[in-house]
Amino acid sequence: MTPSNNRAFTLIELLIAMAISGIVMTAIYATYQSQQKSYLVQEEVAAIQQNLRATMYFMTQQIREAGCDPSGNLNAGIVTANFNKIQFTEDVRDNDDTDADGIIPNGNTNDRYEDITYSLEASGDTNNLRIETVFVQGQPKGGKTVSENIDALDFVYLDQSGNVLNDDGNGNVTTNINKIRSVEVTLVVRAGREDLDYVNNTAFKNQRENVILPAQNDHYRRMRSTVRIKCRNL
Repeated sequence: MTPSNNRAFTLIELLIAMAISGIVMTAIYATYQSQQKSYLVQEEVAAIQQNLRATMYFMTQQIREAGCDPSGNLNAGIVTANFNKIQFTEDVRDNDDTDADGIIPNGNTNDRYEDITYSLEASGDTNNLRIETVFVQGQPKGGKTVSENIDALDFVYLDQSGNVLNDDGNGNVTTNINKIRSVEVTLVVRAGREDLDYVNNTAFKNQRENVILPAQNDHYRRMRSTVRIKCRNL
């Protein structure tokens, strides 16, 4: 009888196959990990951008209406003009506040969103943008969070010629508050979670090149948005 010539894998062949498989699996895992990391970064950046756009749009719409006073008897306008806080009044709604008959000013600033204050409040290791105003018709003013993870809020006040108003040297306006015609708003928003592979050593500035947030040297991604708002009713 002729003996069989079937052969099994040798130990060396098995080791070579295992080594090749390990290299291939390592490459696949590295590619997956890189793509996953890229996806998470893009997700964080998109969230920061969305937060910035929504917050800035909301503030711009309201600050632009500051001083709306069709009756001419309310002396509506900017009440507090600090570098990190603004309060203003306007007459843009009626008493019933149903808007069924349109938004009709009624000769006072006691209705919803007619006496508004924006400022930052500390919340853990970050800040939130806070709005204080009347939310429910007939109720006293209250406050709520507009946006979270705001690291810096900066206001710069300008007169009709575009000159910066700065009464105390710190960006606050008091005696010249009636000269304000436009407001530059700058926001710095950070990501909701850390990225340990990233270090943020950027110092953020407003439009006047003044640092409003020194370099934090931490692992949070941040973005800045700035806009100049012309107060049409001042």
